Amino acid sequence: MSDSIFVKGLALHAYHGVMPHEAKVGQSFTIDLQLDIDLAASARSDKVVDTVSYDQVVDAASKAFNAQRYRLIEAAAGAVADAILARFPRIRVVHVTIHKPHAPIAAIFQDVGVTLVRTRKA
Repeated sequence: MSDSIFVKGLALHAYHGVMPHEAKVGQSFTIDLQLDIDLAASARSDKVVDTVSYDQVVDAASKAFNAQRYRLIEAAAGAVADAILARFPRIRVVHVTIHKPHAPIAAIFQDVGVTLVRTRKA
């Protein structure tokens, strides 16, 4: 199966990070999601009931990402992946990428982040 739904560039402000000032001021993060799902039924029916709704996916990801302060974006990405798999049983695999473009690194860089891939346990 190669069907997927994606959300790219979900911008959220949060207080994640190891440094004390990250907990105080916070920063902008960007989340990309790829949801591996069989879209055959929705492609035939043209009904949202046969797929997952983008707005519900964004809501679940946003709530999971902001539910608590994480020191590591790896943990935040894991929480997002777990929330999506728990809420949407049709999704077989979720890819969560979190970009932290303002990470406190003493270097010039365009972006830094993590990608987690989680598969539904059968």
